[in-house]
Amino acid sequence: MYKAITGIITTEDNTIFLKKASGEIILHSDQIWDGYIEHWENCTVHARPLPQIDWDTGKSIYIIWPAEKKKDTPFLELYYNERLVKYWASTFGHNAINISGNIFNFSHYMIENEVMTPEEYFYRPALGEFAPSPTTGKFALNENGRNYYDKFGRNFMRTIHVLRVEGIDDKLLSKIYRDELEVIKNSEPHPKNSKLYKDFSFFNRSCTTIIRDGLRKYGFNKVRGIFPRDFFVHTAWVCSEIKELKTSFFTLPQLLVKEASPSVSTPLINPCNYFRFRKLAYQST
Repeated sequence: MYKAITGIITTEDNTIFLKKASGEIILHSDQIWDGYIEHWENCTVHARPLPQIDWDTGKSIYIIWPAEKKKDTPFLELYYNERLVKYWASTFGHNAINISGNIFNFSHYMIENEVMTPEEYFYRPALGEFAPSPTTGKFALNENGRNYYDKFGRNFMRTIHVLRVEGIDDKLLSKIYRDELEVIKNSEPHPKNSKLYKDFSFFNRSCTTIIRDGLRKYGFNKVRGIFPRDFFVHTAWVCSEIKELKTSFFTLPQLLVKEASPSVSTPLINPCNYFRFRKLAYQST
């Protein structure tokens, strides 16, 4: 793991670079993705290289993210990611969960069943294998010998709704999801496509239901839901009713870039969750 460097994204004489407080220049424009410049010019940010290579320059890709104060309180953050308009598999949106700084992601693609740092989940640049295909604008494998997974920073791809819960046993909850990842990694290969998770099922082994069942195993027995947004609202409702927990709700608006269309929120399927959502929204104002 590379140590992060800190500086300010600066523009001088039509040249862009990252500058330390001492004035030392540490990154130049060809190492800074346009999306970062668009949103964080003149802001203090952290940066570090990734193992992946920029297909156009042949150089290491640098990930850059906002400088934020870390909190020591154990927490979980449940994410409801709005749907990506260009993928039918994203029709209902997506869930992921952050346990004290480790984000667990589950998917029908084997490679996307992983635990990630927040900066990689939210802020990876749309470069190299993280970018959409320049030909189709979507996921593409072995296009002119290159892979385009179209999996750059989720906050550049979508608006993300967040339920934050403090007062949990983060070690126990992390173990539950790490065990789930081990089950997936050790599962038998898919008979038709080795890139897919063989046991994935929308109704009982999806991004939503794996997280839901992990929360139930932890002790949140009342959480319910199959659809990502419904599950998010119902979990927020359940957690808000537990007096020992501190809950809050907020939204991370999409950081619009040329590589991604605006995301779209999905409708609530269960009518009861509509009324829960209205009450939760009222309580959070």
